[in-house]
Amino acid sequence: MSVWCKYIVIAPVSLSIALLVTGCSENKASQCQRLIQVVNEGNSLIDQKKGQQVITTMQLSRDLEAVTASLEELNLADPKMKELQSRFIKVFKNLSQAIAKAARALGAAKTAEASASGREKIQKARTEIDTALTAAAKTAGKESDALVNELNKYCRQAE
Repeated sequence: MSVWCKYIVIAPVSLSIALLVTGCSENKASQCQRLIQVVNEGNSLIDQKKGQQVITTMQLSRDLEAVTASLEELNLADPKMKELQSRFIKVFKNLSQAIAKAARALGAAKTAEASASGREKIQKARTEIDTALTAAAKTAGKESDALVNELNKYCRQAE
């Protein structure tokens, strides 16, 4: 009879623990929502600040670093979400680095003197800016678009 009493106590306690654990864990849809929110934040920063001055370009680079850090801090349990997260981290890191490089080159061009060496400095800066931003736009832009599509498709399945 005492064994039976133990089961009467253990069963409800086990059920309560199971419900507590599943009730507190995030589902796929909420993980999608959190990841999409951070990615959208980064993309809107790029849209708002593209083509602005050196100071704002450097700030954009720092802002994208912050977005990258926010992405890294997401505690995602879903394996596919983790994979997408790491790919988005790479995209935003690459964009941040390319924008920082372009901003430094733009800063160097602005301080160039009106001389032959100054013109060389400006030409070199233009080349660096074009190279950095073109490469970033091609690689990170395409990767980001593909990732957004993949994320949206995956998250639609969670609904």
